[in-house]
Amino acid sequence: MNASDRVRAIDQKIGHEMYRLVTELYPICRSITGNGVRETLRIIGRHIPIEILNVPSGTQVFDWTVPREWNITDAYVKNSQGERIIDFRKSNLHVVNYSVPIKRRMSLAELRPHLFTLSDYPDWVPYRTSYYNENWGFCLSHNKLMELKDEEYEVCVESSLEPGFLTYGEYMLPGETSDEVLLSCHVCHPSLANDNLSGIALALFLARHLIRMKRRYSYRFLFIPGTIGSITWLARNEVGTSRIKHGMVLASVGAGDKFTYKKSRRGNADIDRAVSSVLRHSGNAYDVVDFSPYGYDERQFCSPGFDLPVGCFMRTPNGSFPEYHTSADNLDFVQPSLLAESFAIASEIVSLLETDSVYINQNPKCEPQLGKRGLYRKMGGIEGDVEELPLLWVLNLSDGNHSLLDIAERSGFTFGTIQRAADSLVQYNLLKHAIRVQS
Repeated sequence: MNASDRVRAIDQKIGHEMYRLVTELYPICRSITGNGVRETLRIIGRHIPIEILNVPSGTQVFDWTVPREWNITDAYVKNSQGERIIDFRKSNLHVVNYSVPIKRRMSLAELRPHLFTLSDYPDWVPYRTSYYNENWGFCLSHNKLMELKDEEYEVCVESSLEPGFLTYGEYMLPGETSDEVLLSCHVCHPSLANDNLSGIALALFLARHLIRMKRRYSYRFLFIPGTIGSITWLARNEVGTSRIKHGMVLASVGAGDKFTYKKSRRGNADIDRAVSSVLRHSGNAYDVVDFSPYGYDERQFCSPGFDLPVGCFMRTPNGSFPEYHTSADNLDFVQPSLLAESFAIASEIVSLLETDSVYINQNPKCEPQLGKRGLYRKMGGIEGDVEELPLLWVLNLSDGNHSLLDIAERSGFTFGTIQRAADSLVQYNLLKHAIRVQS
């Protein structure tokens, strides 16, 4: 079953369940630290038993320092009539994330440098941050900015920036081996549904899916603040990173007409080839792009001191869609059917990683006689499930050096077709498993 078939076969309620999670998380004001992150992790913890970890402010993590913790209770700008013309209570995007506290009256001229809009999309509110530069500000629609009068305004940000913690969540699913698949998403964005509440939903539902599976690999799920979260996790877990054999950052998977996969820094890691193979045969439009040191947390996992085989699985790459980091990335932008489709593709990728194996042909001198084993013609695509040519490809390349993924790539058949051929040949003692050496 290829990924396109799997989308149709999956009960579409999974997309609606993912969407309900996105809807529940949407109102929370998240940042790289603070109560919003903890509330988000508590909700995730109702579905899977994540471990919640706290790293104190001031902790040195490579060249970075864990920042002070930020929390906010209210913020507004009032006009001379006392009306809230910009109101944090209506949308947490209205406040520049990590704004320091302020309460004073000022003219429009004083206020104006602290207001941010999108003139190209005058009805949308932008998302802005000031994580590492203490400042304050408000975001609003450009149309609303044009309505502001030259009068005195009351400006209030009720926030705190104090020593506290960077909080993240981790969930480990042990497998038959200690070799790991790393699946990461970021939990620091406020009310942005595609970027990256959809990534959180995909990670959580993949974890629930894997709980029910027999697993060769161990799976490590990270729910972390962007950039500083992955840097902190790597600093605290440097020794264990040698166990990571495959990995994906999951982001922006709830909207968009096609999939995008960004390769790891290595460019030809097994995860890069696995995702490309699934997408190639999925029936979906897709792009596979080379690694660049810009984007999500894959750039930390792929930094030269680690160079982990971690790519980024997306529908819509960061910065490539107009709604990115704006109020238009809302609950109407994300679609349950696209969430379900993303889950289907991602679960197909995991299935490929789990079942990819290396075999040795037990009858390597010339082709074995398939007919006397009931494999010839009977499985020629008319009476059986396995075609004859894939059998021959598997027999020819099963020399202990080629994996099923290698054979699928070289033959042009889907991985599933090659896997079924191998299963049939194992059944008739024409193949045996070889020891697989991971790079």
